[in-house]
Amino acid sequence: MKEVVKNSEALYDFLKKMIVETLKLEDISPDDIDIDTPLFREGLGLDSLDALELVVAIEKHFNVIIEDENVGKKAFESIRALANFIKEEYPQGV
Repeated sequence: MKEVVKNSEALYDFLKKMIVETLKLEDISPDDIDIDTPLFREGLGLDSLDALELVVAIEKHFNVIIEDENVGKKAFESIRALANFIKEEYPQGV
């Protein structure tokens, strides 16, 4: 996983696939998601239950902790923001 975190494009692709698979999004493919599209509201239209599922999946997979709501809101703004959060927090470093 360290190699994926080092490579931004690979991390973006991994996160897009993770979102589609974790949330079982049937009407969207990973390729349909732009890395700067908002994940919530007018973007992908995800809701608070989706956020909870994603937080659990991200924390488990990358062994990071999303400590509070403000950190989570910033990290989950977009794929790019989430990738940046993971790069900063990934315990094995990049």
